Amino acid sequence: MIIGEIRRYLRDNNTIRVSRSLRDTAYRALSIKEKLTAKNSKEPEIEEIAKEMGVPKEEIIFALDAIQDPVSLFEPVYNDGADAIFVMDQVSDEKNTDNRWLENLSLTEALKRLGEREKHILSLRFFEGKTQMEVADEIGISQAQVSRLEKNALKNMKKYIS
Repeated sequence: MIIGEIRRYLRDNNTIRVSRSLRDTAYRALSIKEKLTAKNSKEPEIEEIAKEMGVPKEEIIFALDAIQDPVSLFEPVYNDGADAIFVMDQVSDEKNTDNRWLENLSLTEALKRLGEREKHILSLRFFEGKTQMEVADEIGISQAQVSRLEKNALKNMKKYIS
């Protein structure tokens, strides 16, 4: 009964909740990994473990990832006595690169050179996702005029970005 209570406590108070079936799959995969390592004197591939268990390799990978303890981004990876290198320093950010920053700056500058009407049309079209017909109805002009104004605005912006 005490062991059961300890298991329940560990299960319920874990940082991330993982289903019992997923944990069972992961622990079974680890057990088979140990068995195959002892048998073949080398660490088995995921495919070998999956074949032994009769489940897809993706399921094994997913289960093994699920039982990993989370790591803080501020966890030190290396420390030479002075400045530590943290996990955060090793993670790349594809979304906020210098190129992206420069592109946004160029777009902002190019937008500043447009007239208010052109800015409004581009804002409705590209930032609010409206169709040319919706923009035409909102502004009170034809769809053809919206198309022409949008095309000219983009052409003018291209001059400043290139």
